[in-house]
Amino acid sequence: MTTVLLKPFISYGSSQKHMLTFDLLYKIMKHLKLGIFCNDYTSGVRREGTTVLNIFNDHDYNRSVITIVAGIDSIREAVLSACEKACGLIDMSAHTGVHPCMGAVDLIPIYPLGEEVRVEDCAKEARAVAQGLTERVQGTSAFLFGWADTPLQRGLAQRRKEVGWFKKTTDLQEIRPDLGTQPQKRFGLTGVGASPYVMNCNVTINTQDIAMGRNIAKAIRESAPGGLPGVQVLALPHEGTVEIACNVESVKGSPPSHMTAGGPWPSFSIEGQPYCHAPASLITARVAELAGKQGVGTKGTALVGFTPHECRGLAELALSQGIAEFWKEQRRIRM
Repeated sequence: MTTVLLKPFISYGSSQKHMLTFDLLYKIMKHLKLGIFCNDYTSGVRREGTTVLNIFNDHDYNRSVITIVAGIDSIREAVLSACEKACGLIDMSAHTGVHPCMGAVDLIPIYPLGEEVRVEDCAKEARAVAQGLTERVQGTSAFLFGWADTPLQRGLAQRRKEVGWFKKTTDLQEIRPDLGTQPQKRFGLTGVGASPYVMNCNVTINTQDIAMGRNIAKAIRESAPGGLPGVQVLALPHEGTVEIACNVESVKGSPPSHMTAGGPWPSFSIEGQPYCHAPASLITARVAELAGKQGVGTKGTALVGFTPHECRGLAELALSQGIAEFWKEQRRIRM
């Protein structure tokens, strides 16, 4: 299956914050393929071999994530059309939200699904998407990460630190983008890259104590002694509680033997190289343990999208049956 998974992270502006996100996504998504969210078959271009597996949106975060699967040869035009529309609708100078972000289209990661897609093909497409965005939407700018960032191949977390993504306020004039003009307030800065699969796993703890949340995040992130490999973490206020929001990166090789007691780590291979990532059950257990020591319980765990195996299986099903809006077939949104 020569397909890739792409997850554009969209920052929908404060003027839309209290509206249904679908009103904005409707306008963006119909540029991915004909008829998404509407019956207007004159408003888009049919994108064969493309399906939307999932849509995540969050008002507190002021953020939406669209999980798209498409052939490696067709992903570029599909995502560029949607991003072009998003940039026309969203003004980052008016954006508010508790989740860090820098761009109207904040992030465009590309992940290979299966052995048939080469690393270099994903990197090439990511660079082409970044170039295409900055050419088609005047005033946009982008930074590259992962395989697309040649020759350094710096990870997303490192690149975000370098451009000031984690800061509450960033001086755009100090940023030197890899492509495009000096970042402008309206569009901000977009991260574009390619890497092994990254799972998004959020664990909610039943407290409003953000300091406690930050201590838990600090304890489980990869860089901490005894931290979880591949796990990058933020603690964010969310709906009257604190959410431990994790980017769970896939790591090369086998999982650490001392961290497998709670169950197997999801694994896959890319060009013959084995990869795996920490399971959501392990992350949840570690957060629950640390919160419990402070007398606080957890309220639940949410995956933004799917595991790699789920993505591949659902993509094969959706594409073989020509289902463009697979998220509707599930009659739910995976949060």
